[in-house]
Amino acid sequence: MDSRLDYFGNPLAGKVLKHINSAGKVVSDSTLPTATQELVKIRASQINGCGFCTDMHTKDATAAGETPVRLNLVAAWREATVFTEAERAALELAEQGTRLADAAGGVTDDAWANAAKHYDEDQLVALISLIAVINAYNRINVINQEPAGGYQPGQFG
Repeated sequence: MDSRLDYFGNPLAGKVLKHINSAGKVVSDSTLPTATQELVKIRASQINGCGFCTDMHTKDATAAGETPVRLNLVAAWREATVFTEAERAALELAEQGTRLADAAGGVTDDAWANAAKHYDEDQLVALISLIAVINAYNRINVINQEPAGGYQPGQFG
């Protein structure tokens, strides 16, 4: 499988990605736990059918010490006992924030209140921003049909 165009090699795309990457760096440098960040990126990428991002973030999470059991259960997190209550709240917010078109009214007050029980205001800002950033990346890669499987941890810096 080949991508539709060389998005990552295109100069205009490079300018766009520079800004998305800057936003992503702010989030990754926040106090939102790294494990939570990876779980959210994986779950949104699964929902959006983005193989490239799912590949990247499962490999990055593995390199950071995440366990295979937890990674294998991200898609079924509601039934899994391996996630903390805070992670579960973040995953719920990620799902609802990713599926905006599927749910009238967007993110529920219950999902927001549950996340707010576990994260302070800066972490909530980071979580909202992370959900927005990973969805942007997912859309770029899905539209362009970016192939999955060849990512190496740390490949993009």
